Amino acid sequence: MDSNIDEIKAIIKKAERIVFLGGAGVSTASGIPDFRSPQGLYNIRSKYGISYERMLSHSYFYDHTDTFYEFYWDSMVNVEARPNDAHIALAESEKRGKNLAILTQNIDGLHQDAGSKKVYELHGSVRRYYCEDCMHLSKLKDINPHGIPRCPKCGGLLKPDVVLYEEPLNETVLTHAIIDMQLADVLIVGGTSLNVYPAAGLISYFEGSTSILINLEETPLDRKFDYVIHDDIGRVLKEILL
Repeated sequence: MDSNIDEIKAIIKKAERIVFLGGAGVSTASGIPDFRSPQGLYNIRSKYGISYERMLSHSYFYDHTDTFYEFYWDSMVNVEARPNDAHIALAESEKRGKNLAILTQNIDGLHQDAGSKKVYELHGSVRRYYCEDCMHLSKLKDINPHGIPRCPKCGGLLKPDVVLYEEPLNETVLTHAIIDMQLADVLIVGGTSLNVYPAAGLISYFEGSTSILINLEETPLDRKFDYVIHDDIGRVLKEILL
């Protein structure tokens, strides 16, 4: 564990507003694969013969809906996943009275399952589906996670409420995320390579006193943080937050 851990704990204890920006590494211990690690989706040969970026694009969803959903149900949705130490530490810190906002790039809903209340899902969620025809909202638990899902109200095509490649982030979610980033006095970034924009660009809005990065591997932006810990995200969050 980092030699500055006690110093970081003292800073967090005094913090009035904390913002946590998390990536795929937050959920890997829950059995959800990341994208860019050696074992991640982008480094495993696709059985479909095309890149995962193409598979998860706006145009591919509409041009090849059947293949999109075959891949999506198989690789992007894990109904058995449960919160791990990272999710639990963040939720418990909030329960203990910390003003803590979570900005997550993940679409798995595990922060909410752990009990966190203030969660901004930058890339949407696999838990929600909108009808392309009547805009009826369906939840994952109410649909059959196989084949092409249809609206229970009108029979129209259901689209996951996730941000696909070629699509912009939700402006309302992004605005709230930026405001919380600007108001926070401590920023914790964890489980992300900081290679995905515009999410990674959110750190430029941080105007507080202390920034902390927790990631197993080095990132292109390590030098921009006051504290950098290359260690397991769940172990570190338990140590500094609880």
